[in-house]
Amino acid sequence: MIDRLDADLIALLTAEPRLGVFEASRRLGVARGTVQARLDRLQRTGVIKDFAPTIDSLRLGFPVTAFVTAEITQSDLSVIDHLRGIPEVLEVHTVTGAGDLLIRVVARSNADLQRVISGILSEPGISRTSTVIALETTIEHRSVPLVESAVEE
Repeated sequence: MIDRLDADLIALLTAEPRLGVFEASRRLGVARGTVQARLDRLQRTGVIKDFAPTIDSLRLGFPVTAFVTAEITQSDLSVIDHLRGIPEVLEVHTVTGAGDLLIRVVARSNADLQRVISGILSEPGISRTSTVIALETTIEHRSVPLVESAVEE
């Protein structure tokens, strides 16, 4: 699906997201058109989802990160629209196990986290939650090692 040049291009743009196509081509030792064609293909196939900035929630004023496991009634996934309306909800995954949804949230404080959880629970389709607070993020979200492991050689 991807080759060494794709992986090198992704790693370069991950390390320096504001790098232009011309500079990327110079550093990778390939033509500008090659880099542009690779980027277009990686975007078209969905390997590269976007070029949006990565936001640091801590520096934005949300130092508390928590993971909320929610049980929903009757497999009612309409609760997803409710969760989309809560700005502090960063991700929602349907999961196997004790709960139905795993929700990553941020808050301004532990007291504010209670407000966020109460907001989640205000949806009648959510019957119960369980929350764990992250003490420290030891590995940030990353993708380059996964890209490296996917290279077909």
